[in-house]
Amino acid sequence: MAKRSAGLLIYRLKDDGYEILLVHPGGPYWAKKDIGAWSIPKGLVDEDEDELDAARREAREELGLDVEGSFHYLGEYKQPGGKIVVAWAVEADVDLEALASNRFRMEWPPRSGVMAEFPEVDRAEWFTLHDAERKILKGQQQLLVDFLRRRSQSPREAYAT
Repeated sequence: MAKRSAGLLIYRLKDDGYEILLVHPGGPYWAKKDIGAWSIPKGLVDEDEDELDAARREAREELGLDVEGSFHYLGEYKQPGGKIVVAWAVEADVDLEALASNRFRMEWPPRSGVMAEFPEVDRAEWFTLHDAERKILKGQQQLLVDFLRRRSQSPREAYAT
């Protein structure tokens, strides 16, 4: 069975439209990557864990704070590597000054025998929908399409499942 990740598409409404919160992965592999490298806060679902609970936990681990609001199921998205990402949309105005990501250890440089520590997320930013489409990983672009499609419906229809 394919691995499953759960995440939150966090958005806010500004005068000129929606802004989407995306996170940039930490560590040396992603350090110089930008276009097509960003993601919604997400991570693996533990065995027997509720997927929405996992999405909220992952956001807390990657952002350092609890995201509160009304969570609306967006769908499941198969990634190029086969993993499934299940996502919810939530309106929340997250303070990026409070960003405090979990950290991970890995051997760096490779085959050096030296263990280095890196943040799971090295930064988070608010993007317009247009910019988010360019920044987000290819496998997550459909999240933005589905979000926008649902937001253009009436509130009663928008998140019917």
